[in-house]
Amino acid sequence: MAKGIVKVKAKASGDKTKVKLMAKHIMETGQRKDKKSGELIPAKFLQELKVMHAGKEVFAANMGTAISKNPYFAFTFAGGAKGDELTMTWVENSGATATETAKIK
Repeated sequence: MAKGIVKVKAKASGDKTKVKLMAKHIMETGQRKDKKSGELIPAKFLQELKVMHAGKEVFAANMGTAISKNPYFAFTFAGGAKGDELTMTWVENSGATATETAKIK
């Protein structure tokens, strides 16, 4: 899975951090047919997302074929400060994984 698929905006305010993130991903269900060949397009979707801050999981999502292309998530967690790092780990249904980081502003 390619790196750089995640756009993240994370902002600390008081004792909470608001996070908005979007993954650039096709989220293919495996149920569509290729218009030219008529063959089914293989499934390729994000199955799992975990967001970590300071070694603790602050957000997790399990996904399937019902999630649309370029999924968007927004959440708030207690803690976090400007300059802290968030680590996002993605797992595709194929088993491919990717990890990216972003700084809290």
